[in-house]
Amino acid sequence: MEPVELNVTQELPAEVLATMAEIGQEINASLNLDEVLAHAAAQIKRLIDYEIFAVLLLDENANELRFRFAIGHRQEVVENWRIPVGQGIIGAAASTGRPVRVSDVHKDSRYLNALDAVQSELAVPLVLQGRVVGVLDIESSQLDYFTRDQQNILMMLATRISSAIENARLFERTRHQADTLLLLNEVARETNSILDVEGVLRRAAEMVKRVIDYQIFAILLYDEAARVFRHRLNVKFGQHMQERSVVSPHEGIVGAAATLRRPVVVPDVSFDPRYISINPETRSELAIPLLYKHRVIGVLDLESPQLNYFTPDHVQALSILASHLAISIENARLYEQVARDEARMERDLNAARRLQSALLPPVPGSEYGLDIAARVVSSRELCGDLYDFVPYSTGELGIALGDVSGKGSAAALYGAAAVGIMRSLAPQHLAPAKILQKLNQIICERRIEGRFMTMCFLSWQPAERILRVANAGQEQPLVFQNGRGEKLPLAGFPVGMFDDSTYDELRLVLSPGDIVVLYSDGVTDTQNSGAQFYGWQRLSAAASSQAGLSSAEIADQLLTNVDEFSGGRHPFDDRTLVVLKVI
Repeated sequence: MEPVELNVTQELPAEVLATMAEIGQEINASLNLDEVLAHAAAQIKRLIDYEIFAVLLLDENANELRFRFAIGHRQEVVENWRIPVGQGIIGAAASTGRPVRVSDVHKDSRYLNALDAVQSELAVPLVLQGRVVGVLDIESSQLDYFTRDQQNILMMLATRISSAIENARLFERTRHQADTLLLLNEVARETNSILDVEGVLRRAAEMVKRVIDYQIFAILLYDEAARVFRHRLNVKFGQHMQERSVVSPHEGIVGAAATLRRPVVVPDVSFDPRYISINPETRSELAIPLLYKHRVIGVLDLESPQLNYFTPDHVQALSILASHLAISIENARLYEQVARDEARMERDLNAARRLQSALLPPVPGSEYGLDIAARVVSSRELCGDLYDFVPYSTGELGIALGDVSGKGSAAALYGAAAVGIMRSLAPQHLAPAKILQKLNQIICERRIEGRFMTMCFLSWQPAERILRVANAGQEQPLVFQNGRGEKLPLAGFPVGMFDDSTYDELRLVLSPGDIVVLYSDGVTDTQNSGAQFYGWQRLSAAASSQAGLSSAEIADQLLTNVDEFSGGRHPFDDRTLVVLKVI
């Protein structure tokens, strides 16, 4: 279309030109497009007493005119009519770039009947820098109402209105871009705080709607195992739909966006052989890949029942949005995977804890001439401390208390292996020092880097009431005889450190009422709020004050005393006690 430049200023009276200059100033006083058009309508009314007024702006992508401002037209016409360039009186003005004045619209085949009462019409193109940007159209219920002078006045005003419209459009576009950037920043902040994929996808649908008024929207995520894109979210005309279809990475508009790794815009799907018809009402489509670290993890797919609906501004804004969503989706996926792994580990640890508790050896009865109690307070799901009672065929009883370096499942497995080895040595009737030496040799043959175990091993001969004790780096046992408590001076390298370690052994003869307390460092290393250690002295004093109680009561009272000392805080290390009281 080539608009024609006409010089009509010389044909107009001076007072009209002055009024037009005033009108031009008022029109250009605002950068709000609605205000500009409302001002224009009001000022034109001062010179031309029209009944129906409209400004239609050109959509260059669709090559059609759409109502932007109207007075006197029916609402459904304003909202729904799209006038292709070249059709109707308005379309003719846009295609030729010339004004079109019709005295009797019913005698003009070009007339598009928007209102039965209309008899005459004047349409003037809005031209800016040689380019038609819209049409100003006025109508009347009287035949042959508009004059040539009015046409000239409208042409002069159209030039000023075109400039004002363009300025307002630029301002509107700049403001829209600023609002979009603020929205995208909000999207990044909000979606990054959502830690489940479904939540991210639902929020994405809401955020995209604020960027573009879509009719059909879908998010497809790539299933690496099946090598297909699966619909994860679908919104059709405001309703969330369940969609179970899958799309190959090389099929359709979605596949094209994924393969090309860039947005794909299709103005008219009927002319694109890649289009796969799923929604029969679709006329145009926009697909944008979700890229995360150079991987396509999904695609945003928007469809519209209007031809050529998606603009470059839509593509730009949604591309930025897609980059934020890709990060949020992947973060949510990773979080969900971690949560699943943690839940599985929690189930495994709970099962292991139940198994470990079930495997704790039963405490022997009074047949050995001892009142025995054993207690364990674990700092984690699995305990790294251990105790065991090993009956010998000679009638002796082996008693062990150990503490594996570290905590958790690895320490528990290490301790279980040590117990198995120790029990396998029982038939050899070895003395405590030899038991520790042999255990150390076997474990050193299977040395595990960074792992070792402290252990105190005792053997009790009930007939003679003889107790033999050897120690491999464990806390030194407390023995209470005749109302006095002492710590047995036994040391030694932990098991699993040096394969040539040997161990000392002490021999004690006990009497009825004597007490032996074995304990792990989780008991004595407990701290209070002042960072003081509980220590073996407090343990010894507490045990002495309770010497008249049973071994079970002594053990429970000692653990209660330790817990009160710590202020009830969760143990930082396993606490284990074995109390022996001679009957």
